[in-house]
Amino acid sequence: MDIKEQIVEILKDSTGEDFSDNMDQELYESGIMDSMSTVQMLLTLQETFDITVPVSEFNRDDWNTPNKLIEQVKQLQDEE
Repeated sequence: MDIKEQIVEILKDSTGEDFSDNMDQELYESGIMDSMSTVQMLLTLQETFDITVPVSEFNRDDWNTPNKLIEQVKQLQDEE
């Protein structure tokens, strides 16, 4: 399973929605994700991809669509 498929699955587990056909769906403005689901998602991303997402540096604008999630995970993997 590649990063895209894994992130789509993580989002589906966190929100109950399938984003595979809409990878630019806004997650926060649409009300799909809130602070609790964000924390759950970040913990799952950290465990799944062996990355560290510093909460102090978390900016919703950088993580607000499935495509941006993929971009951020890849960037963090490159840094590790």
